[in-house]
Amino acid sequence: MFVVTGATGNVGRSLVQSLATAGVQVTATSRGISAADVPEHVDHRRADLVDPESLRPVFDGADALFLQNGGPSAHLLNPQDILDVAKAGGVGRVVLLSSQGVATRPGSASHGDTARSIEDAVRQSGMAWTILRPGGFSSNAYAWAESVRTRRTVAAPFADVGLPTIDPDDIAEVAATALREDGHTGRIYELTGPTLDTPRERAQAIGAALGETVRFIEQTRDEARAQMLRFMPEPVVETTLTILGEPTPAEQRISPDVQQVLGRAPHAFADWARRHIAAFR
Repeated sequence: MFVVTGATGNVGRSLVQSLATAGVQVTATSRGISAADVPEHVDHRRADLVDPESLRPVFDGADALFLQNGGPSAHLLNPQDILDVAKAGGVGRVVLLSSQGVATRPGSASHGDTARSIEDAVRQSGMAWTILRPGGFSSNAYAWAESVRTRRTVAAPFADVGLPTIDPDDIAEVAATALREDGHTGRIYELTGPTLDTPRERAQAIGAALGETVRFIEQTRDEARAQMLRFMPEPVVETTLTILGEPTPAEQRISPDVQQVLGRAPHAFADWARRHIAAFR
């Protein structure tokens, strides 16, 4: 039996579906999960990574674990306690969803250091481990959904700076492969999309999927910062804006790892936009 934490997120939801379709027994867990969040016949249990004891009944009898890195609550996690409870339940394999920032922003508390501490705990756990380090998600474009629906506009900074955003479904498929198949123990996979795409190009891709023009409005850094501070802590905002506006060569590198693991190229942003265009109509 496999346990998927963060099962209501963009990666976790897709991973649960993939494992269930493959006939794998899976338990999906998150803080607020309900039957509506999982496929029929998939077990779901509410638990919180911040409270490892709440995970004890979830892990009982499990063989493998997909560990989401905590997202905005990552700094509150005690990864060693989570892994101890997992091992006590029988888990012998863990696939960790980490962050590209571990390698590209090692001095950043918001993007690198916290994720590194979780990675270190996983590597020292005594379990077979695989670490996934994705860059920016294609699904971050959901932040534009309301403005596209109501005004057919997208506002974003750094209009022509490209990054190789990754489709969360590709991350989920790599995770499913690492959970189910041998040969991935001790591997760190950097996961990116197949091309550099800019905010302007992503807006155009959404417009093409809609069959309508979506107007792009370039924000200044200060305008974007003010908007992001409404829902993100300041250190996260500052580092995020630096990545978006002044990415390092490593952050713009197109990784071969999705191709190597899955035997196919990763999905382009336009593919993601077509599959999820209902959110923008």
